[in-house]
Amino acid sequence: MNEILVEALDGAGAAREEASFMLVYGDAFAEPPYKKTAAEVDANARRFRSQVRKTTFRAALARTGDGEPVGIAYGYPLGPGTGWWDRLTTPVTPELRYEDGHRTFGLIELAVRAPWRRLGVARRLHEAVLLNAPEERVLLNARPDAAPAQAAYASWGYRKVGEAQPWDGAALHDVLVLTLSAADS
Repeated sequence: MNEILVEALDGAGAAREEASFMLVYGDAFAEPPYKKTAAEVDANARRFRSQVRKTTFRAALARTGDGEPVGIAYGYPLGPGTGWWDRLTTPVTPELRYEDGHRTFGLIELAVRAPWRRLGVARRLHEAVLLNAPEERVLLNARPDAAPAQAAYASWGYRKVGEAQPWDGAALHDVLVLTLSAADS
């Protein structure tokens, strides 16, 4: 296995690399427990095209030394009108759900293709997308049956604050929060 390079990208940079992001997404999420269909991957690509236009969008792309895409991470700060908290099955306190566009980075996707898992690539992507992050915390949804992802998030300090059904027909997801310290920036 050759060296893995991780590059931090803004929205414009990520847009130029859309094919790489969608290759990783399609491969990583085709497997159980996700089992994403081609139609779901296409829907994600449409969302991605919209998300990269946000001025606050941040991403990271991991590649082999030969340029093969192996992992992705991306997201953006949650605005005051975010619906993220509205999908929780049990309401949380107003203090927890408060968003102002600067408080919380929503980690939309973090994925690594199977041949490159358990090599620290996900951690490196996570660190790259959050490098110098001005936000107080990170929020993400994770399937409870995705044991390797859950173990990684727990080891990085995420804590579960609730459960959500992120979209109609979706399986329940754990809602996880990581508090960022000043030392992280």
